[in-house]
Amino acid sequence: MMTEISSLLTPKARRKTRIGLVAGGLGTYWPQFPTLLPQLQESAQYVSGRFQAMDADVIDVGFISDAQEGAVAAEKLRSADCDLIVMFLTTYLTSSMVLPIAQRSNTPVLVIDMQPSEKMDHASFDTGAWLAYCGQCSVPEVGNVFRRAGIPFRSVSGHLTHEPAWRRIEQWINAAHVRATLRHARHGLMGHVYPGMLDVSTDLTLLPVTFGSHVEVLEFDDLRVRVEKVTEAETRARMDLARDIFTLDDTVVDQDFAWGAKVSVGLDRLVDDFELDSLAYYHRGLDGEQHERLGAGMILGASLLTARGIPATGEYELRTTVAQLATQVVGAGGSFCEIQALNFDDGVVEMGHDGPAHLAVSSRDPLLRGLGVFHGKRGWGVSVEFDVQHGPVTLLGLGQDRDGGLSFIASEGIVVPGPLLAIGNTTSRVDFGRDPGEWVDEWSATGIGHHWSLSVGHRAADYRAAASLLGIDFRQV
Repeated sequence: MMTEISSLLTPKARRKTRIGLVAGGLGTYWPQFPTLLPQLQESAQYVSGRFQAMDADVIDVGFISDAQEGAVAAEKLRSADCDLIVMFLTTYLTSSMVLPIAQRSNTPVLVIDMQPSEKMDHASFDTGAWLAYCGQCSVPEVGNVFRRAGIPFRSVSGHLTHEPAWRRIEQWINAAHVRATLRHARHGLMGHVYPGMLDVSTDLTLLPVTFGSHVEVLEFDDLRVRVEKVTEAETRARMDLARDIFTLDDTVVDQDFAWGAKVSVGLDRLVDDFELDSLAYYHRGLDGEQHERLGAGMILGASLLTARGIPATGEYELRTTVAQLATQVVGAGGSFCEIQALNFDDGVVEMGHDGPAHLAVSSRDPLLRGLGVFHGKRGWGVSVEFDVQHGPVTLLGLGQDRDGGLSFIASEGIVVPGPLLAIGNTTSRVDFGRDPGEWVDEWSATGIGHHWSLSVGHRAADYRAAASLLGIDFRQV
């Protein structure tokens, strides 16, 4: 589904993640062992090439040999506004060479040491050959100094072609994608909180303070005026697009379908005009008036936006929309989700949501179903229904604690086949490998709130790394 849908919808273009890269070793060795520096520089070129092949802009400031060169590199990386700085310790170096880089950049740092091969040839190696393998020697030193300086320490140790180590490095790059996106994100918040849902209420200052994000407070009238300007031709074109992507159920009423398509075009204009990376919304309305109809007509357009990488979710769920954006930028999709029921015979938790969905996580062509009533909400219209892809999934939510601090909360499970409700919801049966009631109790005790993002694949390690770069807590059930 992901490839098919992406060919029909233009993905959101964002500022690329910036990775700073610096390699180094102790310059005292170079006159003593003339072949050592060229060998280490060759290793640094290999590492740089691996990073250049990743989906990021790499700012490689070269090779440092002493504290003075380290200070120069620190200034270059400070001005580059990186999302992650990687320090490659090619051999032993002193902590004084790299501490200024971490201090002055105000950027998370990853230390890597990648020796030339799996092991030394002890019979033939001399001191110079051994020194190419002792980058690990300075890792504890750097870790100690970072701790004393109040700088979070992260490291990956391996050898140049050690794919398990590169997979761990890739997790940090994925985490940098999340940090980069949330640092520069513009989150739209339209309408008002769903009455009584105290868990979704969020202090708007928290996102700018914690991540650097911007929250744009919108009125439903901002959408209304844009929808009013949508032409019949634009509405028909959006209906044609929807027919290419969705299977239309017999319950879909043409008038409701056309209205959802018209609102979809207006939503696109709203997102473009305010340069939004996400949108959370809710409006109750009354007696079928225009704002109620707008709120009820959002699902088609919000699902299409979400498929483009712009999560758009109902019930004013700002924090869950942020979680969906995080899962989206690591390539795992992310659909709006809550618990629906437990099946103790099959040992699964049934979860999903009425309303906007991430089409890329569907196991089949998504269905548009007509609903005469949206449960718990005013209005009527079309809703999206599908079964999530079978296989590994990871839930990610954004919790908020008593002190106001935010946290990433995750749980890995497996979507398994079985009977699903046909009520216009995105639904899945998730097996967490344990009694479903016990899982609900432990999950609820984390402070998760009743919504989260359901993403494909087992990605808890990525989300743990992202929490580290963002400076927030991480909890896993």
